[in-house]
Amino acid sequence: MTESNRHRERALRTIALTERARGRRSILGTMLGSVPTGTLRRTIYDAQTSERLPGTFVRGEGDAETSDVAVTEAYKYSGNTYDFYKQILGRNSVDNNGLRLDSTVHYSQQYDNAFWDGRQMIYGDGDGELFNRFTLDLDVIGHELTHGVTQNTAGLEYAGQSGALNESMSDVFGTMVKQWVLGQSVDQADWLIGAGLFTTAVTGVALRSMKDPGSAYNDSQIGKDPQPKNMANYLDTTEDNGGVHINSGIPNYAFYLAATSIGGNAWEKTGKIWYETLTKRLSPKSDFQSAADGTVSAAGDLFGQNSNEQKAVIDSWTRVGIRPASAPSIKTVGASR
Repeated sequence: MTESNRHRERALRTIALTERARGRRSILGTMLGSVPTGTLRRTIYDAQTSERLPGTFVRGEGDAETSDVAVTEAYKYSGNTYDFYKQILGRNSVDNNGLRLDSTVHYSQQYDNAFWDGRQMIYGDGDGELFNRFTLDLDVIGHELTHGVTQNTAGLEYAGQSGALNESMSDVFGTMVKQWVLGQSVDQADWLIGAGLFTTAVTGVALRSMKDPGSAYNDSQIGKDPQPKNMANYLDTTEDNGGVHINSGIPNYAFYLAATSIGGNAWEKTGKIWYETLTKRLSPKSDFQSAADGTVSAAGDLFGQNSNEQKAVIDSWTRVGIRPASAPSIKTVGASR
């Protein structure tokens, strides 16, 4: 078997395992493990390279640190994510009812992914050739846990534009968790998702770039980052559940533009606009237009109609090729750029 065929076979197996597990999202209850309001509880399991879930219990809330770095990262970063949602957005865990944050590390063999299966987090160790372990990056853990938030709020269907919005919301809040923990302003942040996941064998800086979608990697083994940043380059495809990881570059870029235009810390204003939209203005079949209209409406409610914040949001969507329904009555900022 050639090297390229071996990588392809491994990738296909990863996709199959991930899709099988993600399919559980719609049938798993999310009340298991709920605890009183305001209480953080984390539980870490070790699958020991099997596909049995949840695996062997290795660490609970308040337990001493182990020598396993993946256990330590899953524990620490899930706590960071919980704290962000609780302290910044007033949300008590992914279900807003104190759901216990369960994580399984060392899932399967050379597994190149991490995902939320509807009830818990699951992390692979990577293949060691192209990918490092998937507990390595805080923003990736924030991303995956945000799938749990979306599941319990808008319930965005995982296909087409609603699926791309689902992925984008996870990138948006994943990057904000990282920026918040690091104390970074919008100008200081790198706006990369998964910056530590590639090994040195890959020519690339991250899985995705919110600042410049399509520029995260360009490698002979895994190809070029396919993300567009404008509707003019929207990819209509049946692969990847209708391009959910590809076309998410468009709303990602809209968020980046809005956040950098508004300035300061992303979580203080822009993040609250997006959170208000996710939790109150979107539904399972919402598309990019719905997100644009929802964020403009949320910005108006939070900061005032015709406010600078609302103008920045309108401008950000306009620049990615989506005209919010309420935009004609408001003069946007920098729309000609």
